[in-house]
Order: sequence, then structure tokens, then C-alpha cells
Amino acid sequence: MKKMVWFAAAGVMALAACQEKAGYTIKGTAEGASDGDMVYLQNRTENGFEALDSTVVKGGAFEFKGVPDSVAALRYVTYSNGDSHMAAMIFVEPGTVTVNMSAQESRVSGTANNDVMQGFMDEYKRINDEMESIYKKATTDSTLTAAQQDSLMKVLDGKEAEGTGRILQMLSENVDKAAGAELLGMFGMGFEVADVQPLLEKVPAPLASNPSLVRLKEYVDVRVKTSEGQKYTDFALDTPEGKQVKLSDYVAKNKYTLVDFWASWCGPCRREMPNVVAAYAKYKAKGFEVVGVSLDSNLESWKKGTADLKITWPQMSDLKGWKNEAAGLYGVRSIPATVLIAQDGTIVARDLRGEDIEAKLAELLK
Repeated sequence: MKKMVWFAAAGVMALAACQEKAGYTIKGTAEGASDGDMVYLQNRTENGFEALDSTVVKGGAFEFKGVPDSVAALRYVTYSNGDSHMAAMIFVEPGTVTVNMSAQESRVSGTANNDVMQGFMDEYKRINDEMESIYKKATTDSTLTAAQQDSLMKVLDGKEAEGTGRILQMLSENVDKAAGAELLGMFGMGFEVADVQPLLEKVPAPLASNPSLVRLKEYVDVRVKTSEGQKYTDFALDTPEGKQVKLSDYVAKNKYTLVDFWASWCGPCRREMPNVVAAYAKYKAKGFEVVGVSLDSNLESWKKGTADLKITWPQMSDLKGWKNEAAGLYGVRSIPATVLIAQDGTIVARDLRGEDIEAKLAELLK
């Protein structure tokens, strides 16, 4: 009986060894490629692309063969000839991968993870194209009435919600695979934290070390820590005059303080600023304060933007642009962004925009 157990175990080990040695074949074409041209299999690093293998185009096609150095490693097949530069993102895994590269679109198929990736990208493009078509008609069709334009924009909002739901569904269905985990890392920061957090928890441990997922988890942790109902995180930055001040200096003195992350070079920030100016004028006397945190990197541009936009509330910055320390503390990845804080230090709301700012203040400062 014991011998049978040992023989069975040896058989399992032998099978595992065979599986580990399973090879891959990458077959493909590159639009416009000539026989003799080079195609590369590359890894992407912080410093750019690193060539792992190369092959020559023969009969209009190319081929790579080898053994994966890890399970479903993400790599790039690249081709360059004069003004023509093409690349295809692929997962190198056992089996045959088919790659067809063109200047407009590259397609990859043939193995589990590559099929998941291509299916996701096809659906993402379909949704994006549909939304873009509606938006273009609503904003450029001069025959539409104002009511018809508003109706189309409502349709667009519905399509956006529908598309977001579909993308999240696809991520949820595949997050246990290398392709799904990679896609979550690529797209995760574009979704609500409440939707992303449970997906991160479903990622298998061997895939959790993916650098993009590590960054996404750090971002989610920060956003959760600074979400509604949590205590705010204090920080100190300089005023335009070079005096260091703390956010707590303002929070302690006012019933509600709005931290407004913006920059003089940010078009959406400039369009949004009149709403903040109006809310400040209306509620300043009732205990409302605004503290602007600029993601500028040039002092004079910051000062000019403040004057041009008629900003009269306190301003802070470290002039580090997107590396602004306060923005990092609050997980700010796009601007304008706002955080509304009560006098007791509780975060009341995040990312209020437009009419929502005054509506929230009307509710709080009756």
C-alpha cells in the first residue's frame, strides 16, 4: 500500500514537471512588414522596453518559440520599420498565440489569457465608440433643439452607467486570471472605490504582486481612509507668499471647510471655479471656508490663475505638480477634486461639483 502511495506521488511530480516545461508558440503578421525585417518579443520595465527575443519575418509572417519564464507573463511583440511602429500586448503562456499587428489595431488570440484580454478590449471599444457617437451628435448636430440635446445627454449618462456595469462584470468574472488581474490594475482607478475594493479581494495571492495592482491597492487604501465619515488627514503646505500653514488651522475655525484641489493649467478646474466662487460668496458669513490646494509647479502661474479666477480664499501648494503631497494623502488622481470637512474633523463629502456644492451647503448651513 505504501509503495502505491509513493508511486502515485512520483507520477504526480512527473506530470507537474511536464506541465512546467510546456512551451509556447507565437505566430503572427505585421502589416507592411517585409521578409528580413525584425520582430521583437519584449518586456516592459520602468526604463522602457527590454528585448527578450527576436525573429525574422519570413514569407510575410514571424514566429517565436520558447518556454514561459513564469505563468502567463505579460510581454509585448513589437515591430518598427521607418515611420511604422506597432506593438501588441500578449500573455506568454503554454499554447499557440496568434498575433496580427497593424497601425490601426493589433489583435491577439489563441490561449486563455489572451482571449480574455482581447474580448475585454473589444467590448471596451464597442462601449466607448457608442458613447462617443452619442456625445458627438449631441454636441455638434445643429439641427437638434435644446430639449433634444438634453435628451441625448441623458441617454449618454445611461449608456455610461450601463457600460461601467458591463466592464466591472467582466473584471469580476476574470479577476482570478492573469489577464483579469492585469486589466483591473490598468482600469481600476477609473471606477468607484466601493466597486474596486471587493475585486481586489478576489485576486489570487500569486497575482497580487502585480505592480499595477499594488499601486491600485495603495490608492484604494488611501481613498477608504479619507472617505465620507472618516476623520480628515492634516497636512502643511506653503501659501503663495511662502508662509507654511496647516489645513487644521482652517478646519478648527470654521463650521465647514472645502479643500479644493486645482491648478491654473487645468481647463476643467477653471470652468468649475465660478461655482466655488458663488458658493463662497453665499456661505462665507455662515461659517464656510475654502482652502485651495494647487497642483501647479510654477509660482507665478499659480498666482496669476488665482487672480484671473477671482479666488479670494486661502491657497496652499508645494509646487510639485502631480506629486503634490496633499493630493497623495487624499488619493487625488484627477482635478478638480474636493473634500468637505466639518469642524469636528469629519469628512462630510468628496468630489462635490457644480450645483451640488451649494445644495450640500444649503443642507448643512440652514
